[in-house]
Amino acid sequence: MTVSKSVLLKQLPTDLDRDRLPNHVAVIMDGNGRWAKRQGLQRIMGHRRGVDTLKNILRCCKDWGISALTAYAFSTENWGRPSEEVEFLMMLFERVLRRELAEMIEEDVRIRFVGNLAGLPQSLQAEIERSMTATKDNRSVQFTIATNYGGRQEILHACRAIATQVQQGKIDPERVDEELFERHLYTKGLPSPDLLIRTSGEMRISNFLLWQLAYAEIYVTQTAWPDFDREEFHAALRAYQNRDRRFGKVKV
Repeated sequence: MTVSKSVLLKQLPTDLDRDRLPNHVAVIMDGNGRWAKRQGLQRIMGHRRGVDTLKNILRCCKDWGISALTAYAFSTENWGRPSEEVEFLMMLFERVLRRELAEMIEEDVRIRFVGNLAGLPQSLQAEIERSMTATKDNRSVQFTIATNYGGRQEILHACRAIATQVQQGKIDPERVDEELFERHLYTKGLPSPDLLIRTSGEMRISNFLLWQLAYAEIYVTQTAWPDFDREEFHAALRAYQNRDRRFGKVKV
């Protein structure tokens, strides 16, 4: 039986510098529905296959020493999709959390959800709370799932929270700086992503982590998310390490 190169990539590839790996990778998992359509399948089958891909990339992060992975699972705009697809996604999230929680605990993965979680079905909210509580002390990989998330909404949420505290006299307006602002974001305590990966060729960030992606390197691949394996992830990291990250400065 032939073993794929992707399966063999358990160890960090020798052409990658461990000291220059991104600490935090964010992914926009695009192309699930289009992948399914090309296979002659229903769109929901692409989402199911996409879960397997995400699990593989999460394990890859652990194997290769990348400490944080954030996945854009469901945007505030995704409610506009066909109701059958939305209902399936909510059910899929809930089922996957129940099925995978024990393994996430064993793998020392910390699970965190960000977004307007109050807008999700009550049963899903309960599973989210259970998974975050059960893994809160894990340290191997910080796995963040953006669900019912929108970057503009997150910024507005932070602005309103700060404005309320200013109005109450709890915060001096002159003390509002980037550090204080970040403490009011959904992602507080999480470092900004170093690398954003978007699959399926779309050249936009789609209202994802608008504040946090200010200096992230962006890597776009034509590969649909269900086909994004360790070999593809390796290519993204190799491209990242070939970038000159100056953060607006000039090297002398």
